[in-house]
Amino acid sequence: MTETQTDPQSALDPVIVTDLLKGGWRDMAFAPFRPGIEICTIHAGPPHVALLRYAPGAGAPRHRHAGLETILVLDGSQSDENGHYDTGSLVLNPEGSIHSVRSDEGCVVLIQWTRPVEFLEGE
Repeated sequence: MTETQTDPQSALDPVIVTDLLKGGWRDMAFAPFRPGIEICTIHAGPPHVALLRYAPGAGAPRHRHAGLETILVLDGSQSDENGHYDTGSLVLNPEGSIHSVRSDEGCVVLIQWTRPVEFLEGE
């Protein structure tokens, strides 16, 4: 069973999620985020830390990173213009980088971002 402490008593208390790499995320509560993508907020930063669960075929449109984004693929796989990332892949998207994300089979990722992305409509 996953033990999650995502509501610390103070900003100095650690946030602890156990068994994440063993699939513990399956017991965590997710909420709608974008079409086909659900979110489980672990830390409402900055930096922000969350789990994103992509349904098969879901994706995030083209966007620019206003700060560093770190992704660890926990289950399934996702792809962008730079490659295909299977379970266990670590992806760092630096400030200023632009991409769109998709997951043909569905996936769950641990994501950390320092600032919200800027969606690029019409590009």
